[in-house]
Amino acid sequence: MRFFSFHLMPYIGLDPSYTGPAWVTCPNSLFDPEQGGALYNRYLDELVYAEELGFDGVCVNEHHQNAYGLMPSPNLMASIVARLTSRMKVAVVGNALPLYDPPTRVAEEFALIDCLSGGRLIAGMVVGGGPEYYSFSVNPAYARERFQEAHDLILKAWTTPGPFEWIGKHYRIRYVNPWPRPVQQPHPEIWIPGAGSVETMEFVARQRYAYMGIPYFHLDVFKRTFQMFRDACEAEGYQADPLQAGWLVPIYVAETDAQARREYEEHLWYFVKRLLPGITIQPPGYTSARSLANILKGAGTFLLNVTEWDEIVAGRYAIVGSPETVTEQLVDALGQLGTGNLLGLFQLGSLPADLTRRNLELFAREVKPRLEREFPPGAPVHRPAAAVA
Repeated sequence: MRFFSFHLMPYIGLDPSYTGPAWVTCPNSLFDPEQGGALYNRYLDELVYAEELGFDGVCVNEHHQNAYGLMPSPNLMASIVARLTSRMKVAVVGNALPLYDPPTRVAEEFALIDCLSGGRLIAGMVVGGGPEYYSFSVNPAYARERFQEAHDLILKAWTTPGPFEWIGKHYRIRYVNPWPRPVQQPHPEIWIPGAGSVETMEFVARQRYAYMGIPYFHLDVFKRTFQMFRDACEAEGYQADPLQAGWLVPIYVAETDAQARREYEEHLWYFVKRLLPGITIQPPGYTSARSLANILKGAGTFLLNVTEWDEIVAGRYAIVGSPETVTEQLVDALGQLGTGNLLGLFQLGSLPADLTRRNLELFAREVKPRLEREFPPGAPVHRPAAAVA
């Protein structure tokens, strides 16, 4: 079991009079650069603090033209964290490959971070969210094949001596010869996030990468998704390692259950009502009919459709409570999912700095050691027989 602190770097303090989506068309006049600078520095402090607390790593990710996550270039953030830390993994989850032309820039920047960190990069590669295709005016019908070609080019750039020529459908480069090269050989660990696309699961299984369940769905949706991923690995002739799967979930720990809800609830609803609207935009051609059918099975349970606190608790949309409650719920959920990477969102929505810091501290001191004892190295994580419905 590995423990990561995942940070979205959201914008706090959207004008209450603004009721539109937080994505694509959210007016950038609502962004205060001075407040944004303060938030960036605060969020970087929270990422670096995770190493002091003993986390195995931190995660940053890429989004554009939105208030949900202020990291159009997660590589910039990852490079800062890499320089200021010495032990923990730095996961970029991930670069949206179809938005890069040429994608050799991803190969270069990831290699730079790997060198800077001494080989601690986890290289995340994503197709990119639906809203990004509106923000960049990239044809979504080519998203999947652009991703595949970009992936192949990056892997070859890392593993084949240059210079060499690349002639593909979407990218043509006379000299592929990236400097620097990554420390990790043949290449850094690769994570691929997914929202239920069957093609993504099959691709990750075929490559023996790690599949990250990132969206905000009911636990039952994640159970089906990770079982499909294990089945995809078996179809490739091997049994999935728990470290090939990861689950993203908001976590908040306080001294008691009542205190945790009292301190956290308003910030969770800020996230749901102010920052999530617009995230589900799906341009035509972005998703195959085969994958869309699977995604639609869980669409009704997406967090945007949740309005009551009891639903949050029952669906494990967030794990909130005392150390005992958080431990109990995580043991149960992880046992059902079988994921060896826990990606905790310890800052969510408008949660302030002091509560975020205490949340990280309580989790690291009171919860993480118990989970490490519950899921020791080498032991299976998936416990279907013991799972509680």
